[in-house]
Amino acid sequence: MRDRYRVIARVEKSHGRTGEVVTVAVHGLPSLVRESLEVFVVPPRLKGPRSYVVKRVSEGAHGQLVSLSGVTGINEADGLRGRYLLAREKDLPDDVALHDAEALFGREVTDESLGFLGTIEEVMVGPANDVWVIEGPFGEVLVPVVEDVVLEVPDTGAIRVRVPSDLVDGGDVQ
Repeated sequence: MRDRYRVIARVEKSHGRTGEVVTVAVHGLPSLVRESLEVFVVPPRLKGPRSYVVKRVSEGAHGQLVSLSGVTGINEADGLRGRYLLAREKDLPDDVALHDAEALFGREVTDESLGFLGTIEEVMVGPANDVWVIEGPFGEVLVPVVEDVVLEVPDTGAIRVRVPSDLVDGGDVQ
């Protein structure tokens, strides 16, 4: 089976003279760049490496400061500006699907007691956890993306949840 890849960050700019770059997360994802992760640059440069290993990551004022293997100067770092970093899906955390807003929009959500809740219309990113805004037969339902509530996020089909009944109008469950 072929590896699947996911865009995880965009290189905003170079930083300093030692080849560090500033990256920002994309698609509403949390920061997924971490040390020892192999990343692939798209679009690739005509000459030079197409993949790098993340050597160091630290939080900066406008994104993550990232050192990549083989990028040792400002000219090499400038050549990455505006490009995207991809990683193999198997190298990312298991719960990344919970935060991928693009993949979640329009997905159906069912509650184990109430049945069909509706479809995800928005993903609100919060400091403690994300919240899915679901529109359906119960009106707007705000579902916190936490382990006790989100039961299963399959690749296809409905997402299964266990929503506390006080979050759903008309959803009183005993």
